[in-house]
Amino acid sequence: MDKWIALVKANMEDRKVTQGELAERLGMSQGGVGHWLNKRRVPSLADMTRVLEALGLGYLEVALEIREKTDENLTAHARYNPSFRYPVSDWKGLCEVREERATYGAARFESTDYHAHGEAFWLPVTGDAMTAPSGLSISAGMMILVDPAITAEPGRLVVAQWAGHPQATFRQLLEESGQHYLVPLNPTYPKRLYTDDCRILGVVVQATVKF
Repeated sequence: MDKWIALVKANMEDRKVTQGELAERLGMSQGGVGHWLNKRRVPSLADMTRVLEALGLGYLEVALEIREKTDENLTAHARYNPSFRYPVSDWKGLCEVREERATYGAARFESTDYHAHGEAFWLPVTGDAMTAPSGLSISAGMMILVDPAITAEPGRLVVAQWAGHPQATFRQLLEESGQHYLVPLNPTYPKRLYTDDCRILGVVVQATVKF
């Protein structure tokens, strides 16, 4: 029991999973999970294994000890396959939505294995400003996942908004000669100096294409 509790708490900390989030994944109350982790109640072996699965440790099972499953057909995908859902936004009105922290209503959601640090959201890529002739290229029709809590460092792809402009822009933040620029991956588009008149709405952490 102690070994199981230590394993669960360590993985909750590593994956930044709160007790409430774990309870939600298990379909139970936060208090119930708290009883288990504080040894006020002893869960069944099946429940202990279920908790490990909810933390992405599906390759482990609880018997008299915590051990690796012997199923040789268990694939790597089945070993660790967490899923998180984030809303899909659009470019029109994006800035107002992020500023007011408005609800997305009946917005569409997309799933990913990325565990966001902030209030992440998806955006559909439009235009060809980020379509490069070689190397990194993000073409129209792809979806980008934006995490507002990630620090925007040179080299990162970002979504930014210029003062007085109602619509955001998708560019790469680069440093040249001590100054920062928002640079398109498509060389036919101009780069723009990053100044105090611009704010970063979030860092792009993932790009996918739907077929």
